[in-house]
Amino acid sequence: MKKSNLVKEFVDQVISMSDYTDLDRIYLTNRVLRLVGDEALHQQTSSGDLLDLKAELVKTAQVAGKCGTSNNEADILEAQLMELIVPRPSVVNWRFWQTYQDSPTQAINDFYTLSKSSDYIKTRAIAKNVYFVTPSEYGDLEITINLAKPEKDPKEIAAAKKQANHSYPLCQLCLENEGYLGRMAYPARSNHRVIRFQLGQEDWGFQYSPYAYFNEHCIFLAAKHQEMKIERQTFERLLTILEQFPGYFVGSNADLPIVGGSILTHEHYQGGRHDFPMAKASIMTKLSFRGFTDVTAGIVKWPMSVIRLRSSKKEQLVELANKILTTWHTYSDETVNVRAFTGETPHHTLTPIARMHDDQFELDLVLRDNQTSKQYPDGIFHPHPDVQHIKKENIGLIEVMGLAILPPRLQDELHEVEKYLLDKPNKIKSIHLAWANELKTDFEINPKNVTQILQTALGQVFVRVLADAGVFKQTPQGQAAFLRFVQTVGIE
Repeated sequence: MKKSNLVKEFVDQVISMSDYTDLDRIYLTNRVLRLVGDEALHQQTSSGDLLDLKAELVKTAQVAGKCGTSNNEADILEAQLMELIVPRPSVVNWRFWQTYQDSPTQAINDFYTLSKSSDYIKTRAIAKNVYFVTPSEYGDLEITINLAKPEKDPKEIAAAKKQANHSYPLCQLCLENEGYLGRMAYPARSNHRVIRFQLGQEDWGFQYSPYAYFNEHCIFLAAKHQEMKIERQTFERLLTILEQFPGYFVGSNADLPIVGGSILTHEHYQGGRHDFPMAKASIMTKLSFRGFTDVTAGIVKWPMSVIRLRSSKKEQLVELANKILTTWHTYSDETVNVRAFTGETPHHTLTPIARMHDDQFELDLVLRDNQTSKQYPDGIFHPHPDVQHIKKENIGLIEVMGLAILPPRLQDELHEVEKYLLDKPNKIKSIHLAWANELKTDFEINPKNVTQILQTALGQVFVRVLADAGVFKQTPQGQAAFLRFVQTVGIE
């Protein structure tokens, strides 16, 4: 391919993808040189892709000493370069809501496209993730090994510890992240934009997740920095979001440690355009709640404990969901180790997920219990020690719905397990030996089937992980206990 000037090619791309015109060319050139150094004027390129050009400019800046070599420093410069194609927040919001008047779907699509083209959504990094589907008795489950988000550089961690404590932004979900430069051990957000909207009487924001775990993975966040709380208002908000953002599901992590998500200090929900395995799961026990004739309900065939409610009447759904929540807050059943409190410490909450189904609101309520014990110090209803070689982290909203987010370490570790299964020289970790030996015993393994066997086995481990997190187990005793709970709520 014919060579061209790197800076000129990058500026050409910026002009073609932004509000800038050819009259801005000199200005843009100087903006780029301000970031990467004048040496870039002499660089040639054979690329015509904006992201490739951006990467070449970062390397040029690193050689010139304008940018450090750590991942964090490179990310900060990359975000500054990509911000050149992103309008200022007021313009992004004005365009969104102008388009929304005619087509909410188009407004959402346009914002999603902008978030990808500006590299705020790290599409190339996300493509590195390992993903496959594996069958189970609960339907096909989704497995990912998350390779998109780079591991933190030890040098960055050490440098961050030397820095003074920062209180701005207060957390990574605050609106103050919009346009924030970034710093050691804190992400670059120069190219980040947030759509403002009203949720009831409150100010909220809508943005996408940079390292998306599923299609159009987005975040709805409170403008005010406040702790997460599952309450009646949660159900009202979730169902309202369904109306305001058509085509998306929306759900919330639980609001207690162990069973909650990674950020409990800022009220937020996650959503997107994805059909999760749990949404496809069937009802195994139909329920009819007294006083709620307009709501169909049932216990979902799922390894966790899920009550599904469906109705066209929002208020009825909110009332019943809140009744289930308040009952669960104080419900105990010692026969199955379910305890609402230890002293004054609460253990019960919900993971709620809302979606539209055949023009009706559908609300899944997943019962959560965050007790610990001497036998299970990480959590009684948490992945137990024998499966923690695969998944030790909290089971949050996304895993609850049937998409496993497995740690990056597993890519190399599972490769060694494959070699062990094939009796090849290997460096298998001791934590995987018992599991690998079981597979050797149960299957005739050869080079053609080893990957499929391992993937299926991972799926079965994930079923166990979810079952461990399930409060009422999929056993006669567990399901009888589940029915005792819903009877307490009030069924006919």
